[in-house]
Amino acid sequence: MTDVLRRGRASLAFSFFAQGATFALLVTRIPAIQDRYGVSDALLPVFLAAVPVLAGVGSVTTEQLVKRIRPSRLLRWSQPVVLLALLGAGAGGHIAELAVALGAFGLAVGALDASMNMLGVSLQRSYGRSIMLSFHAAYSLGGILGASLAWAGAHWHLALWVSYLPVVAVLLPAALVGSRWYVDGGPAPVAEEQGQGAGVVFKLLLPLCLVMTFAYIGDSTVSNWSAKYLKDVLGSSEQLATVPYNVYMVTTLLGRTIGDFGVRRFGAVAVVRLGTLVAAGGFAVVASAPGAWVGMLGFTLLGLGLCVLVPQTFAAAGRLFPGASDAAIARLNIFNYVGFLIGSPLVGALGDGWSYRGAMLVPMVLVLVTLVYARSFAAQPDRYGGGHERPRTADVGRGSNGL
Repeated sequence: MTDVLRRGRASLAFSFFAQGATFALLVTRIPAIQDRYGVSDALLPVFLAAVPVLAGVGSVTTEQLVKRIRPSRLLRWSQPVVLLALLGAGAGGHIAELAVALGAFGLAVGALDASMNMLGVSLQRSYGRSIMLSFHAAYSLGGILGASLAWAGAHWHLALWVSYLPVVAVLLPAALVGSRWYVDGGPAPVAEEQGQGAGVVFKLLLPLCLVMTFAYIGDSTVSNWSAKYLKDVLGSSEQLATVPYNVYMVTTLLGRTIGDFGVRRFGAVAVVRLGTLVAAGGFAVVASAPGAWVGMLGFTLLGLGLCVLVPQTFAAAGRLFPGASDAAIARLNIFNYVGFLIGSPLVGALGDGWSYRGAMLVPMVLVLVTLVYARSFAAQPDRYGGGHERPRTADVGRGSNGL
């Protein structure tokens, strides 16, 4: 394996790590942001919905931009914008400033998520074996760090900008330095697409879009409702109610750390099916839990199950359209935000109008639909992952130093 690829993999992993920390610092301090700007409960959902909507716009825009600009360049400059927008959200004093900061965050994070996964898929193709889960493991590790720093900031009653400034001061220059070693892999030869042509056929991509949506409905259910569910439904203390999200992130990290080995040994289809069943079991345990500690077990299972779905969905899109993987990933990435937009309001509406226990069964059923589409994750026999691994790198891609 060449040093170019090793450096490219390490620098991209750091980018995933930085984004995990950044996103966790934003979403875990939403109550503090609401208090700082005096955002009403009625207006808060508008602000929260605007971020994924604008992120979808950013992802769509990225699909067009990568026709002219390398994904590494988009990632190099979108990540600093996301970090500065986070700082802006913590440092402003007027609601208009919050709107600008969250708007910039949403647009930039769409480009960031899309370009990161584009580079991850192209690097996996160059490596000739599954490495995509390792990048998302770095994201989970960053999320754990970000959530822990957010807890510390809340515990010590630090101003938001005081919590955010040291993180941005460290991550921003480190990300810029690391971006020197990003690697842009070229598309696979069109001949490998077995008659599909060089473009993205949405009908073929649709099963993966649905899986992505359902996975993020499950993920947003945990991130937005786990604390409330444990406290209000299972009767936990307020302190214990803060634990499920961290437990979920830790088990997500563990699952993704070993997930690539599972894909190499058993194949993507088997890993996705197992992850789906474990996640569905997690929702079932949460819905039927008699108390807080059993509920914690359910959230643990959710982390182990859901963690494999999103990385493998991006990887599957890259295999399905090897000659147009950037476009496929940009379109698929939109459904990340669709799931995030649907998941939290859906569970909230069902919980308020029916039962929060019953509401937990809805993402369980949606996640189980992944079993129907599991064959979409199968590797073609003439490509990596089809029962063998390439022993050497076939394409080292293009380093981004010359940009």
